[in-house]
Amino acid sequence: MRIAFLTAPEGVEQVELTEPWQAAKDAGHEPVLVSTQSGEIQAFDHLDKADTFPVDEVVGETSADSFGGLVLPGGVANPDFLRMDGKAVAFVKDFFAQGRPVAAICHAPWTLVEADVVRGRVLTSWPSLRTDLENAGATWVDEQVKVCGHGDNTLVTSRKPDDLEAFCETFLAEFAKAGG
Repeated sequence: MRIAFLTAPEGVEQVELTEPWQAAKDAGHEPVLVSTQSGEIQAFDHLDKADTFPVDEVVGETSADSFGGLVLPGGVANPDFLRMDGKAVAFVKDFFAQGRPVAAICHAPWTLVEADVVRGRVLTSWPSLRTDLENAGATWVDEQVKVCGHGDNTLVTSRKPDDLEAFCETFLAEFAKAGG
């Protein structure tokens, strides 16, 4: 399965990109780094610059049609940049419209709020997003990983880097059920 990993040009939490990426690769999938600009993205270790990664495809030049699933890594700045980019928001929304599975960790659900795809869904996130998610019509839970099938697609969410092992195992299992 080709899996899109959507990040902004800077601000993604490196471990929330690299661990799910490696897990997908180890499971035989093809992870593809999608961003709003070509070139490289700048990852962060919390607030400190970490490594850079080459962008494979650019939002607006690719579509959800060419992927089996979507992973949204967190980082505080990353989803904030993404939710301000109309093409990125539309890209995310297309996965939901097409019934393709989506996995989001930490602050990444901010992008889901902007795409208006959390209404009626049950999910988790970094705790500070609780009010935003509830105001957008979601039910927020404080769980290591949450799978929500209340909708046209499966949504897998986790709270933070400490949840990465469970997040990776769960999104890979759910993506496989969806046709991977």
